[in-house]
Amino acid sequence: MDVTQPTQQVASTPPAPSAASTQIGSDFEVFLQMLTAQMKYQDPLNPVDSTDYATQLATFSGVEQAVLTNDLLKSLTTQMNTGGLVDMAALVGKQVKSTAPAYFDGQPLTLLPAQNVAADTAELVVRNEAGDEVQRTAIDPGAQTLEWAGVSPNGSPFAAGIYQFEIVSKSGDDIIAQTPVETYSTVNEVRLEGSATILVLSGGVSVASDQVTALRESDT
Repeated sequence: MDVTQPTQQVASTPPAPSAASTQIGSDFEVFLQMLTAQMKYQDPLNPVDSTDYATQLATFSGVEQAVLTNDLLKSLTTQMNTGGLVDMAALVGKQVKSTAPAYFDGQPLTLLPAQNVAADTAELVVRNEAGDEVQRTAIDPGAQTLEWAGVSPNGSPFAAGIYQFEIVSKSGDDIIAQTPVETYSTVNEVRLEGSATILVLSGGVSVASDQVTALRESDT
């Protein structure tokens, strides 16, 4: 999926010193005091070799650098995630295709089932937000698109809400596959949750950005 948007400059604020780096500064003061006391009270007839002092300084410096490097890596990761969020914000208002549940507002939904060439019959199973089956309809196993009107067999419309669609493919009487159905939904919001970018779709449905298989302009 290739989405090209104008580059946007985002001002960044230098991160405040972390607790770890603040602790390093405090520990270094203590280390110097101990080193000074060691030099002051050493046996003048058997002084500590200068290479020992150098080794102690090098050891402390190595620990300090490791902690500061950790802080820098965390800061860079945060900035990279934030930058990715800014880029993904360009998806707001567009439609994405995924197997996430779809919001039904009374208008027919276009379903995009995956074909199973081994199936000789297939059924569309519809479940409500609670996961309860509310409709099961025989369909053409080779259908590439389906229009779900949201109407029950007696002609009464289903309530507006979130619905999950699944294709049950059969060969004879045997079920050979149960596959979630893809639909297009409009992106209303983009969130960063840990290292994952979450798209909030119509009706409040959420889907991870890496679960999206296609993108298009909104048809409204």
